Amino acid sequence: MTGSELTDELPGLLAGVQRLVRRRLRQDLTAPRLRGAQVELLRLVEANPGLRVSAAAKELCLAGNSVSTLVNQLVKAGLLRRQEDPEDRRAALLLTTPEATERLAAWESRRNTLIAEQVAALPEEDRAALAAALPALRRLADGVRDGLRDGNRS
Repeated sequence: MTGSELTDELPGLLAGVQRLVRRRLRQDLTAPRLRGAQVELLRLVEANPGLRVSAAAKELCLAGNSVSTLVNQLVKAGLLRRQEDPEDRRAALLLTTPEATERLAAWESRRNTLIAEQVAALPEEDRAALAAALPALRRLADGVRDGLRDGNRS
């Protein structure tokens, strides 16, 4: 595969796999579905309890007002709560609620089961190729993330 073919096909394929996984997982969902950015924020706060909105915006490479909107939506849905920052009473610290923790864990479990089933159905050489590609995909993601943080949007 040429470099041009790789750069033409890879982004669409990665996005397509993610989209198909989300659609499969939504099929049996009983709770109102969350948008991707909402899930990203919940995962970030779950991993970093007490995170400030500004730090979340920086980590997610989003504008502060966009993250504030997401926070308001998730607070209203009972999935996120604000706690006053004892060091700066004007700032809020973000924490997930028990419901959010349960929903994230259930989603992750269902996602892992789905992917495990699909990977297991592949021939051994495909499983080995996917495993070998993971370090390169991590570096690709890191490079894209670093470019966003540096303001380089090319």
